[in-house]
Amino acid sequence: MSEKVKNNINPIYLVLIFFIMLGLSYASVPLYELFCKVTGFGGTPKTSKQAPNVVIDHNIVTRFDTNVSKGLFWEFKAEKNKENIKVGQVSTIKFTVKNLGNETSTAVSTFNVVPDSAGKYFNKISCFCFEQQTLKPKESMDFVMAYFIDPKIVEDLSSKEIKDITLSYTFFDVANYKKVNN
Repeated sequence: MSEKVKNNINPIYLVLIFFIMLGLSYASVPLYELFCKVTGFGGTPKTSKQAPNVVIDHNIVTRFDTNVSKGLFWEFKAEKNKENIKVGQVSTIKFTVKNLGNETSTAVSTFNVVPDSAGKYFNKISCFCFEQQTLKPKESMDFVMAYFIDPKIVEDLSSKEIKDITLSYTFFDVANYKKVNN
C-alpha cells in the first residue's frame, strides 16, 4: 500500500512569511545604502575618520562636478574643477553655493564617484552631503570637503589603472523632494 503524504501548511507560517518579506522590503533600501557606504559599491565614497599613514608616488586627477536639480535656484561651484593628488594624500576643496532666488530655500546634496570601481577607495574625512542647507535670498555659503584616495587602489586589479576620478555633487530642493516621495 502506498502511504499518503499529508502536505498541510499552517496558516501561521504563511502570515509569518508575509511579515518577514514585508519587513525585508522596507529594510532593503537602508540596508543597500549601508552596504554601498561600507563597500563603496556603485561609486559611493566611503567616510573615514583619519587619513592613511602612507602616501604613494602615484598621481590621480580628481575632477569635481557640481549640479543643481531643476527648480532650485542655486548656483553651485567648486573652487577648482580638478586637482592632481598623490594616492594617500589628504586634500581639501572648497565649494560655494549661492541662492539666486527671491525666497529662502533648503536643499540637500548627494554625491557619486565615477568610475564605480574607485568608489571604495575614495574616502571623505569631512563632507557637507546629506545635510540640509538653508539659504536666504542672495545668500552665499562655503563648504569644505576633505578627502583622500586609499593607497589600496593600486593593489586592486579592477582599479590600479585608474588615472581620473570624478566626484559629482548634486543639490536637491528639499520641498520638491518631499513632494515626489510622498
